[in-house]
Amino acid sequence: MIHIIDYGMGNLRSVAKAFEHLGIDAKICKSPDEIIDIEKMVLPGVGAFRDAKQHLEEQGFIEPILKHIEKDRPFLGICLGLQLLFDISYEDGEYEGLKLIPGEVVRFQEHAGLKIPHMGWNQLTDIAEDNPLLEGIPESAWFYFVHSYHVVPSETEVIAANTQHGQSVVAMIRKGNMFASQFHPEKSQQHGLQLLKNFSILN
Repeated sequence: MIHIIDYGMGNLRSVAKAFEHLGIDAKICKSPDEIIDIEKMVLPGVGAFRDAKQHLEEQGFIEPILKHIEKDRPFLGICLGLQLLFDISYEDGEYEGLKLIPGEVVRFQEHAGLKIPHMGWNQLTDIAEDNPLLEGIPESAWFYFVHSYHVVPSETEVIAANTQHGQSVVAMIRKGNMFASQFHPEKSQQHGLQLLKNFSILN
């Protein structure tokens, strides 16, 4: 069973439907009581970092998220769900994240010809070896991105893949069984579905 956290930020239904399309049971959880001692957790998100962190705090989700990751159980953050794992974000101010990954969330630096937000299909680069979520997915695969801010880890060993948008940008991180992607697998057609399927069979 996949448990998807509903904290009022993002298109959770499309994530749930992607799992359902694969024949995988997925439950949208509106209460922290629903994510205690679960096997697999997904934290999606679209919108502002500040609002997302505030919603997680007000709804009591932070403690069970931290406990789940501390136990090294499979976790997948998507888009804003990736950014929230970091120490700090500079989106419209300065806001603390969950501090699970040292580093920061910063805006793309504007220069001629660079479109912000980074929106559309892009390929992964610098793919790290031994990433179970990318099993069966060719290195030439395309994934769907939409973001104006990107993560900058302090420790490069957590970077599982990059992409290119005016510069090398982190597209995916991994730390144990904690995975997160800047791209949206639920919007990335067959390769995104394969990633979600791979997540569903993690131990």
